[in-house]
Amino acid sequence: MNPFRKVWCRTFQTAFKIAIPFLPYRKPQIVGSVSALPELLHAKGCGHVLIITDAGIMKLGLTKRLEKALKANGIAYKIYDKTVANPTTANVAEALELYLSSGCNAIIGFGGGSSMDCAKAVGARAAKPKQSLAKMKGILKVHKRLPLLIAIPTTAGTGSETTLAAVITDAETRHKYTINDFPLIPRYAVLDPKVTLSLPPFITATTGMDALTHAVEAYIGNSTTYRTRKDALLAVRLIFENIDTVYNDGKNVNARRNMLHASFYAGCAFTKSYVGYIHAVAHSLGGEYNVPHGYANAVLLPFVLEAYRASGRGNSSYDKKLHRLAVAAGLAENDTPHDAAAMSFIDAIKNMKTRFGIGDTIEEIKEEDIPKLSHYADKEANPLYPVPVLMDARELEQFYYMLMDTEEVDHDRNRD
Repeated sequence: MNPFRKVWCRTFQTAFKIAIPFLPYRKPQIVGSVSALPELLHAKGCGHVLIITDAGIMKLGLTKRLEKALKANGIAYKIYDKTVANPTTANVAEALELYLSSGCNAIIGFGGGSSMDCAKAVGARAAKPKQSLAKMKGILKVHKRLPLLIAIPTTAGTGSETTLAAVITDAETRHKYTINDFPLIPRYAVLDPKVTLSLPPFITATTGMDALTHAVEAYIGNSTTYRTRKDALLAVRLIFENIDTVYNDGKNVNARRNMLHASFYAGCAFTKSYVGYIHAVAHSLGGEYNVPHGYANAVLLPFVLEAYRASGRGNSSYDKKLHRLAVAAGLAENDTPHDAAAMSFIDAIKNMKTRFGIGDTIEEIKEEDIPKLSHYADKEANPLYPVPVLMDARELEQFYYMLMDTEEVDHDRNRD
């Protein structure tokens, strides 16, 4: 990266880090079961709810317990179930129309990160009906308080129930962008393990590794606080202790609950301390090819961690951070050499991918798209993300080539 641009990025990130204690971050209040929501909604004066979810959730019948509880307590509701894997501006427009035409006064995002992102965007549009989503993209452009927003995660991975971000894809251009503002943080997060019991093993694994990515990127970045470091380490410990259990025994309620809490704490960490190039690259792949976000993060995670080590030779602070993550994961002791602990952590992630059948390539990538994709990743990440090692679009191209099928393209991954 150009030296002057590096200075600009680091100055921007330092200013944000200094501002963190003065910004209105908050954690959603945790609710333990969907059956507790009617009492909460009555207390808030909300008698007509829009539930935003997707067709897969409906097919599995996961909303039935919530619907039964709402009906039994006289709360009317409508369901929007057309949310796609990477929610689009068209999804938001359709759901907003249903919200307004039905006279709703509360929104429940029920599902994975896509449903919650869609719910946040609908709330933003309801609060600012004269402003398009495109004009809200970026930082602190929503301003207004949203209708009551409740998040019910059905996967233990996205952390969207804790964050101030909504990731939306333009339905026409397929460009994926993020809206970041404090009103988007849900007021309540329902961490009910029963809604996650039917999650298939592979989705359990990729969403769990999505949460791991959130915790890791938040921890290794340069904008951490005591609280975000504590949350990230707790999330890593819970994931390493429980992810294999939920992968092999999806009906284990305690392990499912622990993974939901891991995702919650990882979300709390990264919503303050941000993420990094893993997310930036994954978002570009999701926007262009509809690659599921958790899967893209899982594939990328060890590659980017290794690239940071290779690019930051002599930077012992990065290995120290990986060492602390390795200790939290139960992979190393406090007196283990930092470089050995760092490699054990990266190797453990690679082994995790192997156990869960997660590969090292993403077949959708087309070589001719790489300059555009790396430009999107660069634009998203710089200067906002306080990554350990700064990279520009040209340098980010290496990750797309790494993910291509080597039988289809023979390309020098370390081009000058």
